Amino acid sequence: MFVVKVPGINGFGKTKGCERAGNEILKTLKEIYSNEQGKEIDVGKLDLEEIHLDNDNLELSNKLIYKNAFEMFESQPKTIFLGGDHSVSYSLTRGFFDSCENSGKKPCLFVFDAHPDLMPAMTEPTHEEWLRKLIEDGFPSENVLLVGIRNSYKDELNFIKEKGIKVISMNNLLLDIENACDTIMEFSNGKELYVSIDIDVIDPVFAPATGYRTEVGGLTSRQFLYLIQRINKIKNLRAVDIVEINPEKDKDNLTIKLGSKILAELI
Repeated sequence: MFVVKVPGINGFGKTKGCERAGNEILKTLKEIYSNEQGKEIDVGKLDLEEIHLDNDNLELSNKLIYKNAFEMFESQPKTIFLGGDHSVSYSLTRGFFDSCENSGKKPCLFVFDAHPDLMPAMTEPTHEEWLRKLIEDGFPSENVLLVGIRNSYKDELNFIKEKGIKVISMNNLLLDIENACDTIMEFSNGKELYVSIDIDVIDPVFAPATGYRTEVGGLTSRQFLYLIQRINKIKNLRAVDIVEINPEKDKDNLTIKLGSKILAELI
């Protein structure tokens, strides 16, 4: 299993601390001896890499993330990226998109997030704009699925409607989580799949170490683990990123432990 630390942040200071998440998640992963599928977890057997970044030079950081990600998509069957804040997902998914175009395959993107991250983008998109920038760069909006959003700006709602982006709301998800999961999995049929996980899709009671711990009404950790276990069975799953975990804001290491648990279920 290829696991890559991507300690990038671009959140106007709101996400400072997220660059430490990868190391903390891997350290806590050593306390998980097997995942719920009964697979042994041995951190020493993981193929670990890090993209070394200078967060004071965003342009260079994005180029490095893109270059490394593109090369990984060309050579690795499946990669898990540990952020960092959600801004790193722009260059990661752009590398994924270009790799799919190179091979003539259709890209598909699931985003689990409390927010759509579709604000008008800067040149180097922040954690609130990365998805809009990706779509404006050409990623097919009809192949994007937003899951769990529960707080959006008017501009973002307009963009979702304009681009025909599919959304599974929290209520629809919880009404019948098994059926919703079937819908999510069917959405990726015939496409290469990238999954982006912003930890704030989970209720802050279960994951307090994030920049938006006030976004109540999210998934429970148990519900999300069920979703990720199902998604991990998709044969065309190429990559997952786990972002926005901030160790500096954690309580009793709860969020870091959840990040490690999610990682374990993906291995």
